[in-house]
Amino acid sequence: MKVVALVGGVGGARFLLGLKAALGIPGSDAHQITALVNVGDDIWLHGLRICPDLDTCMYTLGGGIDTERGWGRAKESWTIGEELAAYGADPSWFGLGDRDVATHLIRSRMLRAGYPLSAVTEALCARWQPGVRLLPASDDRVETHVVVDDDTPDGPAQRAIHFQEWWVRHRGKLKAHRFASVGAEEATAAPGVLEAIAEADVVLLAPSNPVVSVGTILAVPGIKAALRAGPAPVIGLSPIVGGRPLRGMADACLDAIGVETSAEGVGRHYGARSSADGLLDGWLVHETDQAVVEGVAVRAVPLLMTDTETTARMARQALELAGVAGAFSDD
Repeated sequence: MKVVALVGGVGGARFLLGLKAALGIPGSDAHQITALVNVGDDIWLHGLRICPDLDTCMYTLGGGIDTERGWGRAKESWTIGEELAAYGADPSWFGLGDRDVATHLIRSRMLRAGYPLSAVTEALCARWQPGVRLLPASDDRVETHVVVDDDTPDGPAQRAIHFQEWWVRHRGKLKAHRFASVGAEEATAAPGVLEAIAEADVVLLAPSNPVVSVGTILAVPGIKAALRAGPAPVIGLSPIVGGRPLRGMADACLDAIGVETSAEGVGRHYGARSSADGLLDGWLVHETDQAVVEGVAVRAVPLLMTDTETTARMARQALELAGVAGAFSDD
C-alpha cells in the first residue's frame, strides 16, 4: 500500500511515527509512506537555510530528535548561538544548536551549488534513514508571512513579518490579521509530489496546523487539484480537541482566516471532495467532539498522540475509514 501524508512539524512528525508503526515499518516491504512536508516555515538566517518542518520530521523518524522539546537535536549544545549573541549578530531570537547547525551548513552549501531542496533532503536523509520518503512540497521559495499591527510615526498601520518571527520571537502573541504564502503562486510542486498523489492508495491530512502547515502545502499550485482528482480517498485528522489546538497556536491562525476553532470548523474549512472546492472523504475527530461536515464521513476516535502506539491506533482508524483496513500490521 502507498500512503501519502501531508504534514507540518512536531505534530506531523509524531503522526508519521505512529503511521510507520501501524504499517509495520521498518520490517515490512509491502508499504510505502511519502510525506509531503510544509516549507512555509523555511527561512534564511545567518547565511543558513533552515527548514524546521523537514528537519523535525527527519530527526524524529531517524531517532535524533530532542524528545522533550519535540524539535531540535538530542544532546544539543549552544556554543555557536552564544558566540553569535556575543557578536551582537541579529537575529538573536532564533536559537541555533551546534549539532543542528551542521545540517543547515550542508543544506546551504548544496543549495548554493545548485541542488534543489528535494535532492538536498534526500541526501540528508541518507544519514538518518527515516523509513519515510520526505518530500518538500516545493523546491521553490514558499514562505509564510504574517500581517500584524505596527505603530508608526504616522499612526497605526500593518506590516508583514516572517512566520518564524511571529511564532518564535513574539510567541504568536501579535494579532495575526492574515497569512500570505510568499512565492506560492509562482511555485511548482517538487519532483515526485504529484506522482506520489496519483499513485497513492490513501492520502492522510495529519493533525497539523490547517492554516500554516497543511494550508501552505495546498497553496502550491497543482497539489490541491491533484488531491481532488486523484483516485485515493483523502482522510483528515482533526488538530483541534475540545475547542483547543493539540499543539501550537492553530487557534490564532484559524481566527485570522475566520474559521471556528473546533473539529467541525476545521472539517468544514477543508470541505468535502464532492463539493466544488473541498478535499475530504473522511474526517476523524476526537472521541469527545462532534462534527457535521456535509458530504464527509465523520468518525469520533481517540486523537491524543500520547505515545507511538496510541498514535498508531489513530493511523489505523484513518486507514479503516479509507477502506484499506486489511493492509496494515496488527502488531
